[in-house]
Amino acid sequence: MTDASNPSDVVAALAAAGLEVRSDAGTRAMYSSDASLYRIPPLAVVRPRDAEEVAAALAVARETGVPLTSRGAGTSVAGNAVGRGIVLDFSRHLSRVLSVDPEARTAVVEPGTVHAVLQKAVAPHGVRFGPDPSTHPRCTIGGMIGNNACGSRSLAYGRTSDNVAGLRFLTAAGDQVHTSYDAAGRPVVVGGDTVLGGVRDVMAAHLATARTELDRFGRQVSGYAAQHLLPERFDLTQAFVGSEGTLGVITEATVRLVVDAPVRVVVVLGFDDIVAAGEASPAVVAHGPTSCEGLDSRLLSVLRARRGESAVPPLPRGRAWLFVELAGDDRAEVLARAETLAAAGLGVDALVVPDPVTQARLWRIREDGAGMAGRSPADRPAWPGWEDAAVPPHMLGSYLARFDELVTSYGMTSAPFGHFGDGCMHVRLDYPLDRPDGTAVLRAFLTDAAKLVGEYGGSLSGEHGDGRARSELLPHMYSAEAISMFGGIKHAFDPTDLLNPGVLVDPDPVDADVRVAGTFPLGRRRLAMAYPHDDGDLAQAVHRCTGVGKCRADNSAAGGVMCPSYLATREEKDSTRGRARVLQEVVRGELAWSAPEVHDAMDLCLSCKGCASDCPTGIDMATYKSEVLHQTYRRRLRPRSHYSLGRLPMWSQLAGRVPRLANLMMRLPLLGPLALWVAGVDRRRSVPAFARQSFRQSFRRSWSRQARPTSTAGGTPVVLWVDSFSDSFDPEVASATVRVLEAAGYAPQLPDERLCCGLTWITTGQLDAAKKILGKTVASLAVAARAGVPIVGLEPSCTGVLRSDALELVPGPDADVVAASVRTLAELLAETPSYEPPDLAGTTVVAQPHCHHHAVLGWAADAALLDSTGALVTKLSGCCGLAGNFGVEVGHYEVSVAVAEQQLLPALDAAPDAIVLADGFSCRTQVADLRDRPSLHLAQLLDPAR
Repeated sequence: MTDASNPSDVVAALAAAGLEVRSDAGTRAMYSSDASLYRIPPLAVVRPRDAEEVAAALAVARETGVPLTSRGAGTSVAGNAVGRGIVLDFSRHLSRVLSVDPEARTAVVEPGTVHAVLQKAVAPHGVRFGPDPSTHPRCTIGGMIGNNACGSRSLAYGRTSDNVAGLRFLTAAGDQVHTSYDAAGRPVVVGGDTVLGGVRDVMAAHLATARTELDRFGRQVSGYAAQHLLPERFDLTQAFVGSEGTLGVITEATVRLVVDAPVRVVVVLGFDDIVAAGEASPAVVAHGPTSCEGLDSRLLSVLRARRGESAVPPLPRGRAWLFVELAGDDRAEVLARAETLAAAGLGVDALVVPDPVTQARLWRIREDGAGMAGRSPADRPAWPGWEDAAVPPHMLGSYLARFDELVTSYGMTSAPFGHFGDGCMHVRLDYPLDRPDGTAVLRAFLTDAAKLVGEYGGSLSGEHGDGRARSELLPHMYSAEAISMFGGIKHAFDPTDLLNPGVLVDPDPVDADVRVAGTFPLGRRRLAMAYPHDDGDLAQAVHRCTGVGKCRADNSAAGGVMCPSYLATREEKDSTRGRARVLQEVVRGELAWSAPEVHDAMDLCLSCKGCASDCPTGIDMATYKSEVLHQTYRRRLRPRSHYSLGRLPMWSQLAGRVPRLANLMMRLPLLGPLALWVAGVDRRRSVPAFARQSFRQSFRRSWSRQARPTSTAGGTPVVLWVDSFSDSFDPEVASATVRVLEAAGYAPQLPDERLCCGLTWITTGQLDAAKKILGKTVASLAVAARAGVPIVGLEPSCTGVLRSDALELVPGPDADVVAASVRTLAELLAETPSYEPPDLAGTTVVAQPHCHHHAVLGWAADAALLDSTGALVTKLSGCCGLAGNFGVEVGHYEVSVAVAEQQLLPALDAAPDAIVLADGFSCRTQVADLRDRPSLHLAQLLDPAR
């Protein structure tokens, strides 16, 4: 018998069973939380490859008495997917669609199958899986079954329990159970006779309770669905859905598929407030929509603050809205229904949206709701915990009014949203968890909120389960007899409480193991960055990650970048969330800055800043990585690449004095490879040649004297911010920019002295030096900025430093005025009414926006400018994979190429004759390295001399 009190013995037993098991501190940190408030580090994480390995892990759990928790994508908001023992991660290997039956409209999937993967697999057959939670790009079917997820279109397709046609699962004792339905639709169960006998005995003692307290309205999800275990139906499939992994471990599921209506029209109804929107929901549902989603202006205010006014499409008047989707087969009929609804006078204003593109923008707001709500309307951190209570829909308006009063009485704020057609409301709240009494306030509020829901005959959970956030509160919703019935069902299935203990039955306290409670020793201690958006607190910054897991999805369809390394490796440690969880252990003092687990998590972060814009909560992992490297290597010996690539502008300035000699040395058979090794550069990478004459040299000689065209002598002054890469390696980009600016009526100027933004020092964590370099640059540029002279950057990453990183590293009035004055070339031309772009009609362009351009600067001005040229432009999403020094360093080549293979390389191969547009020097280098194709900067595309 293995000693359960010795973790190493348990890990050894799992390894001896042939399982892929991980128990290092980094992995335990990554899996210690889901999308909830709770932190419970597991003993070990097992990633089973098949059902036999699931059974083997369960056998070890039985032998050792160590509990076992099933986990999908880890997006559970109530603490359903964390546990102190063995965590089974189904998402890594057990993620296949096993079969599709178009005639029967069913599919068989493994529990770790991502919702979006299933949809992609069945789409060619004209069908889909009906439930669609907001996390659909990354949530797993097993997780949806565990929590009985519903999603925005439950009015049309119901809950997950309505869409499951059979299950295969293992009981705690290891018995295999298979549920299905016969040809007449009657439930069938094979296996688990002992368990089923015990369940029937429990139900016989609680018939009246099961018939009267359960299934009172559509979103009553809390507790067990014991109504399906009544003798007159005994449908174990539906009863098992929503049991949160406490009754058995799913190894396979058969799901039902539906046919989507081909025509969809959205009607947006505006209301005076969220209460009025809730009151109108039943009348809206009478129009037969597939979806009726509510949003509050407080949520949109957070979105606008994060992403600007353009992030929100035009909406009808109001301070709250219902997004109502109508669907059907005939476009004219659906539009007529939409116009009827819009004219029904249910709100203060209405807007019919037939355009699919605008509809997608609206639904993106709703899908990002849980993440955006991570910042409260008062600009404080907001947390889950009271995530998705539901009341009978006709009571929703009254409940919302009472709920707002309750929140205000606790001195908190909220931004409600949710599935209003079903009476289900989502919300995140700014609990004062940083105060000494923070968890006491949390407990008191949740208790009062549970009592309020009970008063309305509602459900503590409307779709995401009870977990650790609500299970203790179930007595405020159910009678003692119902609680006893739930306990009996759990005992019949799992008499030793092996499966996900602390949830639903014998629950953990709601205020135990709260991840963000209290203070954090390293949150403010000797930090290099200012973290102005988080009150100077790194702990608050890394706890922005609520765990919704958008970084685990392919965000390219929405034009996103995050998270390129996760998409390349599919490892949790390479996701933004995984890294944030590890850093949360650092600020707690549980892991040192220099810990191998910390650097393993950070190693494949490309510092692309995609998360800074794409993460709904505003995580900026590039900045955090710089802090980690700074704290680790300050006054210590650094990796070789930090001295070479991290100080590249310094070396390029020296090489620029003898460029021919420098280029020759890199081409020599022995010296070149040796130099690459010393520099920590992968030998498979090409080394860009130094220009024979830097741009600054040519500018001083050609444009600063009489050679400047007289037609622009009276042009509007503009400072040309020439970065080290453009100056030393690609001066033609800067020359083309000068010609474009002069043609637009500007007189480009260079700073009097050579300046650098310090980007390479920043990305390698040499922040003391970066502050000196960047501080000098900002002080110099601030003179022009205060005089009203715009500053135009060429290289997106360096331009982004002036607009963003400077505010973190050298905060102050100079940084503020420079950040406000910095423009991209496209932004400046957009502000120039007299500028006429060249006619590029008939030109095909594949555009690879630099990640920092996307995340920090925004590419909208570039898109509009290119559109005005008449060129046919294909804009790529995702990262090119080189990302400055990342893809050049030893150990990163394979991942760099794998990232390029996601978007860039397929697009290049599909358009071999297209012009490749890439403003980033790294992007142009990647294109040249991997496809040997030339690429242009925007200035070169617009160049009058071209």
